[in-house]
Amino acid sequence: MTSPVTREAAVTVRVFTQRFSSTPRGARLARRLALHQLDRWGVPYGSETADTVGQLVAELAANAVTHGRVPGRDFELRLSYDSGQRLRVDVSDTRGERRPTAPAAPRPLDEGGRGLLLVEALASRWAVLDRVPVGKTVRAELDLTGPYAGPDRSCGNPEAS
Repeated sequence: MTSPVTREAAVTVRVFTQRFSSTPRGARLARRLALHQLDRWGVPYGSETADTVGQLVAELAANAVTHGRVPGRDFELRLSYDSGQRLRVDVSDTRGERRPTAPAAPRPLDEGGRGLLLVEALASRWAVLDRVPVGKTVRAELDLTGPYAGPDRSCGNPEAS
């Protein structure tokens, strides 16, 4: 007895991983390279998706540099793009004991405390994960639905026609 053959759609997951110095300059570079990589994957500069991911990378990298910095240790950025379905931003540092908690509304004159509020507002979901062997990873995921869902749509992508 043979079972019928079912074909599943191919899934392409693109991944970009890079380490950066735990400095403000490293955080800026992480954002710039993330936007460049998205453009290479067909998510154009200035699109809603690219702008949102750029803001997520900027906030998470700034938090890693500010709160997760260990002298002499880098932070790591990892982007995963699941063919128009989901884009995941992982920022890892080596300070596992300093974990972010659910964001609370800062007082009007507070100088900080708004970064995770932005992450919560922009991301479809976010979480803090243990990093093996040491540290933590803050993950933000963006579901790609709506007007621009990646290179399979025709938003500025000549190959999609």
